[in-house]
Amino acid sequence: MPTQHLLVIRFSSMGDVAMVVPVVCSLSRQYPNLRITVLSQPFAKPLFENLANNINFMAADVKKEYKGVKGLNCLYRRLIAKQFTAIADLHDVLRSQYLRMRFNMAGFKVAHINKHRAGKRRLVDTNNKQLVQQPTSFQNYADVFARLGYPINLDFKSIFPPTGGNLRLLPAELNSKRPFQQWIGIAPFAAHQGKVYPLSMMHKVIQTLISKHPSCRIFLFGSGNTEKQQINKLCQDFPVCVNVPSLLKGLNQELILMSHLDVMISMDSANMHLASLTATPVVSIWGATHPYAGFMGWNQKMQNAVQINLNCRPCSIFGNKPCMRGDYACLKNISPEMVIEHVENVLKTSK
Repeated sequence: MPTQHLLVIRFSSMGDVAMVVPVVCSLSRQYPNLRITVLSQPFAKPLFENLANNINFMAADVKKEYKGVKGLNCLYRRLIAKQFTAIADLHDVLRSQYLRMRFNMAGFKVAHINKHRAGKRRLVDTNNKQLVQQPTSFQNYADVFARLGYPINLDFKSIFPPTGGNLRLLPAELNSKRPFQQWIGIAPFAAHQGKVYPLSMMHKVIQTLISKHPSCRIFLFGSGNTEKQQINKLCQDFPVCVNVPSLLKGLNQELILMSHLDVMISMDSANMHLASLTATPVVSIWGATHPYAGFMGWNQKMQNAVQINLNCRPCSIFGNKPCMRGDYACLKNISPEMVIEHVENVLKTSK
């Protein structure tokens, strides 16, 4: 019998790809003789390269090198040479559907994700909203593997040992943590306005945290030129803050740092998912979106989600729709005190 070799396809954003990690890691441990190749965008490589001996990562830039039908045909020829025995499409968009079609026509065993779109539409319906918890992305991914003959128990803990990542791999000013010191991460940005807590209010959150915990260190996460400029301004206002993107080199180092945080404050964004992969508790702030859509971070507790009840909420699954009220009350009505209260509750029971 040939060695079983599973292709896992998931392109998309960092957060979506990060949510694959707990599922693939559980799969790899429970089927140690199964070879697994994860096909994704190049930026995702650090998430998978050291997970397990039977997990490989294959990068494919589908926006440049493999753009369009011609590029996907080229990618398919590259894939077909890998001798896969089954194909798991965890994305179900035009690109993955095309690759899936080619594998189906060639007689491969193929399964794809059920995104439960109807249930999500009811979550954001303006006239007949139904606030019902939808299956999580983790469960949706696991269901694909089950249909291929690999049922799994989702038992993932962290990409690192219980002690966290190796701080010695970070710059000298970060390679040790004092026992009495709180390390607090803040990722104040997201891709869409409907998911971003006002920076002026986050300013008050930082100010209060420093007042309550004078010995704390606050680490600000972000990417992109605009975000980096805003982080620089916060660091000027609060010297205790650490500018993570300017100090660390790449995702590997950021994950190591995250594994030693006592708490991460994040939007419904990639950093919520990245911190979750390191078993760090996240106080997540939800505006236009809602945890019921199934995108809460791995093993995160609903009690740590900061949100308010509004008749219009949620209005968007991904936070990319303009506010129908025009004022983003779902975010602006979350007081800094509410965020602080959630942070303090986590710190009382922090790892």
